[in-house]
Amino acid sequence: MPGYPAALWAALAEAADRDRLALVGGAVRDLLLHREHRDPWRGLLDLDLVVEGSAERLVERLRHVPGVGWRGQRVHGAYGTVELELEVAGMVVLLDVATARSEHYPVPAGKPEVKGASLEADLARRDFSINAIAMLFGSPHGASLLLDPHGGQRDLQRRELRFLHASSFRDDPSRLVRAARYGARLGFTMAPDSLQQVVRTLAEDPWPRDRALPGLSSRLRMELELLLEREPWPQALQLLQSWGGFLLLDGTLQADTHWRRRLRWAERFSQPLLAALVAGCRDPIEVAVRLQLPERNRQALRAFVALRQRLVSSASWPQAPSQWTALLEGPGVTAEAVAMCLATGSGPRRPLLRWWLRWRHQRPPITAAELMRAEALAPGPAVGARLRTLRAQWLDAQESLG
Repeated sequence: MPGYPAALWAALAEAADRDRLALVGGAVRDLLLHREHRDPWRGLLDLDLVVEGSAERLVERLRHVPGVGWRGQRVHGAYGTVELELEVAGMVVLLDVATARSEHYPVPAGKPEVKGASLEADLARRDFSINAIAMLFGSPHGASLLLDPHGGQRDLQRRELRFLHASSFRDDPSRLVRAARYGARLGFTMAPDSLQQVVRTLAEDPWPRDRALPGLSSRLRMELELLLEREPWPQALQLLQSWGGFLLLDGTLQADTHWRRRLRWAERFSQPLLAALVAGCRDPIEVAVRLQLPERNRQALRAFVALRQRLVSSASWPQAPSQWTALLEGPGVTAEAVAMCLATGSGPRRPLLRWWLRWRHQRPPITAAELMRAEALAPGPAVGARLRTLRAQWLDAQESLG
């Protein structure tokens, strides 16, 4: 396989012994598209393997194959998978070795029930036909047989994303975000029957808004993070919205026509893009909690919502730079909240932008030591208060909002 050391294939074939072993997923898809498959976070070569039998048994045999350097291992017993980081022929490779399994979702978007199964059944549980192609290991030199029970090669030629069965989207709504990622990266469109499934399922809205459901929380957040950090996100989000996918977060966001501008400004202000996307929801804090965003992002959104409400509901805004500085540097207000107000177009743009670019960086025109000598002040709170007053006076003398 191009880009991978031949010694790796020999080692895997030896470790497989008589177990049926296959390369699956994105590596096969990208090989057929003449692309190199790498881990989206670390940039390392990445392979997904499925074995009929036991992943842990295969990994144990692989440990004893000469020429394989062991750099790390993590076992996920509930799903029969083992993550490996190996060094072979001087190249670091990530392997995800899984026991072939079938899945059943007792609750839409819930955790699946899994059990051991055949390789064909394992392919049937995947997201899209283009990711349900397997290359079976038939010799030490690599894969010799292509297994494509769902027409993945046909859909690669058509450049279409097709769900594998009628409940694919219902079972895991994060698959729609993944489709937007693939669509933007590969230039693929959604197959008509799959798009009908999306429209129908979104209309039914079968997912209880339970924060504990991974399909509506961690998996959805992870897919959105990958989309925003590793894909051409303007194209990916446009696809997602065109399919109705923003409804997974919020109806207000689905109707939002300003998200692109908001995220562009968030980039300029070095703000997290997912938080900026969520800021367009009717209740950003509720959505942030449901998505299990990091606490720092939730705090930033709380401060943004509070500042936005204050700016929007105010009968009159401050007039002088010192008044704006007092407001924007007051209790509960953060620089991130100001940046998000700028990104979302909340409040008067000119003073907020001037504070962000200039006023907040302005120090008092005199140091504390110089002040105490000049005004015979003793160390204490009075010094800080006097420095703030001098800074405010300097800002009003030097700056103008006109």
